[in-house]
Amino acid sequence: MASKAVFEQKQQIVEEIKTKVKAAKSMVIVDYKGITVKNDTELRAKMREANVEYKVLKNKLVKIALNQLGYTELDKDLEGTTAISFAMGDLVAPAKIIIEAMGKYNKLSIKSGMVEGKPITAAGVKELAELPPKEVLVARVLGMLLAPISGLARVLSGTVGGLAIALKQIADNK
Repeated sequence: MASKAVFEQKQQIVEEIKTKVKAAKSMVIVDYKGITVKNDTELRAKMREANVEYKVLKNKLVKIALNQLGYTELDKDLEGTTAISFAMGDLVAPAKIIIEAMGKYNKLSIKSGMVEGKPITAAGVKELAELPPKEVLVARVLGMLLAPISGLARVLSGTVGGLAIALKQIADNK
């Protein structure tokens, strides 16, 4: 009877992992071997602040969940000590936090990750961490879109202003 309860509990965990993977905008899989409890606590606090869920999960259960979702490419990364961060908000946040923690604690290492359902390598996670926040990217795009419009407005105002001056001079000369 106990084994049936354990099996059902594991099935429930697999379903929870699948739900997290589907809902996450990105996720980062790391090897956390050697990190101290104090450093882990700091890391978890930063993750919470950024709306990122950071969990240590059993590799086998994660592998089952990912395989059921069709992500077999990540199987090789589910060995040893594994923690996974799930970004529910800013998809760049977990990558940035992990990269910062790697430099600070010198213990973490990135295994791989996913962005919007697409598996990425450790190098891809590092590239993701270098991206500016979404708000900065949107501002840059808007700036590029508005630049030609504001230039046109300046030219038109200069032309209209010049025309007004010319008309005034003609009127003054009469």
